[in-house]
Amino acid sequence: MDYASSLLGLLPGAKRGTPGVKELLTKVAKYLPHEQVERIREAAEFGAAAHQGQKRVSGEPYITHPVAAAEILADLHLDADTIVGAILHDVIEDTPIAKADIAARFGHDVAEIVDGVTKLDQIRFKNREEAQAENFRKMLLAMVRDLRVILVKLADRMHNLRTIDALAPAKRRSIARETLDIYAPVAERLGLYAMKLELEDLGFRTLYPQRYRVIERALKRARGNQKEFLNKIRAQLEAALKKAAIPGRVEGREKHLFSIYRKMLRKRAMLSEIVDVYGLRITIDAVDTCYRVLGIVHSVYKPMPGRFKDYIAIPRINGYQSLHTTLFGPNGVPIEVQIRTDDMDRVAESGIAAHWKYKEGELEGSAQQERARKWLSNLVEMEEGGNSEEFIESVKVDLFPDKVYVFTPRGEILRLPRGATVVDFAYAVHTDIGNRCVAAKIDRRLTPLRTVLRNGQTIQIITAKGATPNPSWVNFVVTAKARSAIRHYLKTLRRGEAVELGRRLLVQALGEFDLKLDAVDPAALRSALTEFALRDTDELYEKVGLGERLAPLVARRLLPADRAEIATGPPPVVPGAAGEYVDHVTPMPLAVAGTEGLLVSYAHCCYPLPNDPILAFMSTGRGIVIHRETCSNVEDYRKRPEKWLSVSWQHKPGRLFLSEIRIETVNRMGVLAAVSAAIAGTHTNVIHVTIEQRDAETSVLVFVLEVSDRKHLARVMKVVRHMPDVLRTVRTLSAHAHERDRADNGKYEDN
Repeated sequence: MDYASSLLGLLPGAKRGTPGVKELLTKVAKYLPHEQVERIREAAEFGAAAHQGQKRVSGEPYITHPVAAAEILADLHLDADTIVGAILHDVIEDTPIAKADIAARFGHDVAEIVDGVTKLDQIRFKNREEAQAENFRKMLLAMVRDLRVILVKLADRMHNLRTIDALAPAKRRSIARETLDIYAPVAERLGLYAMKLELEDLGFRTLYPQRYRVIERALKRARGNQKEFLNKIRAQLEAALKKAAIPGRVEGREKHLFSIYRKMLRKRAMLSEIVDVYGLRITIDAVDTCYRVLGIVHSVYKPMPGRFKDYIAIPRINGYQSLHTTLFGPNGVPIEVQIRTDDMDRVAESGIAAHWKYKEGELEGSAQQERARKWLSNLVEMEEGGNSEEFIESVKVDLFPDKVYVFTPRGEILRLPRGATVVDFAYAVHTDIGNRCVAAKIDRRLTPLRTVLRNGQTIQIITAKGATPNPSWVNFVVTAKARSAIRHYLKTLRRGEAVELGRRLLVQALGEFDLKLDAVDPAALRSALTEFALRDTDELYEKVGLGERLAPLVARRLLPADRAEIATGPPPVVPGAAGEYVDHVTPMPLAVAGTEGLLVSYAHCCYPLPNDPILAFMSTGRGIVIHRETCSNVEDYRKRPEKWLSVSWQHKPGRLFLSEIRIETVNRMGVLAAVSAAIAGTHTNVIHVTIEQRDAETSVLVFVLEVSDRKHLARVMKVVRHMPDVLRTVRTLSAHAHERDRADNGKYEDN
């Protein structure tokens, strides 16, 4: 009797025929010492007792699921803590047993693994999309703490897919879609190739059963011919290796259904075109020999141009290494050949798990683990940017291996997603480099920051002290790290601006009651903070600045008790007719200069300019929005007078504002170019142009311009108005004010 069988006599669950335990102990006994197998036996006994009486949807005892997940990991020869964690991964969630109980019985590492897996499934969400995204976020952040958490989670998902037929169809599709979107790419990112393939094929079969069956039948029909064809090619390659005295194995590569399906979609090819591509793998002993074998293979069959990839010199981001080449086989049939060493083959199949195998009581470390940890550590930075849905969309970019390889000036290689820009490169080097970049050189030539990178380029980033990220960058960067860093900066900047703006608004509101901010009773301030559920005064200012708390109401709340009774009624600022204020208090206007940053914006419905009569509306979450008094939207907002502010212009030269003009012209060829040239001649920048066809004789051109004030705009309009093909020029206003200003025909000179 072997050691594993002798242990079964000590396991009550095994005596009663608990499925899978005997197979699990047999597998782990082959590579783990007796004391570690004993721990796994204890865990199986512990788990069987904890899940006693619980059933799966299929009716099987629940313990069969965690034991099966542990068996999947045992096939990868993982350490005992991971195996024990897999056996117990549902104990905290589904039984009264606590994390401390597991730590006391099986150690801290096992307890952390079980707790990490449990936390992925304990949160409840408003909708499926949020659930999937948040689950993904928590899974990845758990991986940062201990990569073994994801190994257990992937094994758990794989066994669930193997037994998914017991679930309802809608639930099966949901799990399959999540597997293809999240779990399979994560397995690939960590180099768990065999696990990734099974997750993909199981998910594909569940999500698209009809497509799966069609491709499966086609592959079976082609397999007979392929076998004979591959045997012939393999014999030729083996003979060539023997002639060169190079020992090695030549094997046919089995095609996987989901990879065939995905290739059909990507290439828009017929099934027969994909199935008729043959795959071979050559495994030898040393790295140098790989390149010798490549030459031998190319001497037997001619290579296809542009189809060679050297993943040995430049490994994939998940540590995968191999030479890939495509050959013209007999009758021109494509033959895909992979050439790698035995060690590379082991990593290609098991990925990071290949370096978590138990060896002489120690876990083997590797550069691949470091690469994985470096990627995972970036997730902590990404968590700052956006919500869960934004997070998952960002990280998905990094999960798919379509990469571009570029160089730093020192010759170091950086791998970025296809479509990455110069800014993505800067943030890949370091977050501080990205935040301070102002220009870049590609192959020693200056280039715009939004330039998309290509393979083999050398990029030099030029930084400046005091430079900050441009909010527009977030529109073209593609990497999760860059997008997250930019959003984090803007979020921090926005909060600082909100605090400053809120303080100004509160000072203004208190001034209406002849009270200074410094003179507010500390007890009244503490009471207000408690009532509003805020931490400190900065958070109060932030809420006021963002429009989530109204400054006049907060000011009233901060008044002394004797004055608070008097200060009743409507908020101090109540806009009446255009440009008129009806109130018992005349507030001190808030000065705006156009340089207030993210929290003071100028409405695009009326495009206010310095010296225009203006009103300000507090928009929740956006801060202050400035409108012209003549804007038709003012009428819509008058129902909420408590959100209006009195504002005035503060002179600050050098600031540019957007304005819009409508130009009615004769409809002839070249008139748009002529008008644009006339505007450019006034040193005015055109931001946007649209053409509205009125009839066969006339057209209306709408220009959005950058101007400094009303006088600047008037000069532009005067030049345009005197052009021979121009019939009318007006500054665009909204609704009821438009006709009134049209009569002025653009005469906006200030007296």
